[in-house]
Amino acid sequence: MTIQTDVVIIGAGPVGLFQVFELGLQGLNSIIIDALPDPGGQCIELYPDKPIYDIPAVALCTGRELIDKLMEQIAPFEAPLHLDQTVDTLTRNSDDTFSLETSKGLQVECRAVIVAAGAGSFTPVKLRVDAIDKFEDKQIFYRVRKPAVHEGRNLVVLGGGDSAVDWALALADKAASITLVNRTERFRAAEASVEKLMALQESGKAKVLFGAVKGFAEQNGELSSVHCVLRDDAKSEIDLPVDDLLVFFGLSPKLGPVEDWGLALEKNMVTVDCATFETSEPGIYAVGDINTYPGKKKLILSGFHETAMAAHAIKYQFEPDKKQYTQYTTTSPLLQKRLGVKEGDA
Repeated sequence: MTIQTDVVIIGAGPVGLFQVFELGLQGLNSIIIDALPDPGGQCIELYPDKPIYDIPAVALCTGRELIDKLMEQIAPFEAPLHLDQTVDTLTRNSDDTFSLETSKGLQVECRAVIVAAGAGSFTPVKLRVDAIDKFEDKQIFYRVRKPAVHEGRNLVVLGGGDSAVDWALALADKAASITLVNRTERFRAAEASVEKLMALQESGKAKVLFGAVKGFAEQNGELSSVHCVLRDDAKSEIDLPVDDLLVFFGLSPKLGPVEDWGLALEKNMVTVDCATFETSEPGIYAVGDINTYPGKKKLILSGFHETAMAAHAIKYQFEPDKKQYTQYTTTSPLLQKRLGVKEGDA
């Protein structure tokens, strides 16, 4: 069965989610397709519990809280989320509509497409040790989805960024033991977090080493230890017992199929007309970190602005002969009706 909608949004990060809201205000239906298994994009994958301070009227929220609020805000528009799949093919039809098919076989017909895929689809940077990948998703994890799974186990955390340090802090009191191994003495995490980690080491609740994993040992088909070469003058070697290996070397962004859609690119980003956020292909728009234009700032705030501009441009694309009026949610009965606002609440 083919799904029909006005607009397909590719990407379920904060900008993609807010795009649902802006399209909904224009009376346009949309669906979201995302490669990740949960909505939220980088906010959930990279910093779900890190504070965000630059969302208007929200002095402080975490990445997870922001996504929860956005999901609540777009609920009136009932936009379906099709997750854990990519858009593999995009075809322009003779009437200038589009046909899409995803990696799970979902087929969609729409009148416009908005790419809100951040920097593209994200793939974890893998640990390069021969044959160790056989333990992936069993004892080697590139994301922590269920923290309780790692409680009471010997954990080795690899990396020096926010994700590595934050998870080491979060799991230190619950693990049987925890060792963080960073390649150098220089961390990329927040200074306050690094100070907390070092305090844990001083108290004996965690161990911090500088070096790299170069090998491993196994017993009865399970990962039992990792072999590290340290960055001291003697290049000391040490075997660390491990039940779970948590690897946070970052995420590698890839444009994926977007590269094959004939869109004009500049340094691996999609160029747009900043008056409409339309790409070089009519009917295909790009908002958020994936686009570029003079003065571009990669901020969630900027992405929210771009969604409003794109929604108005698409409305005009669909109804070019109809005069467009700027309406406000505070005073427009039509917009309040679309939002499900009751008369007594208006």
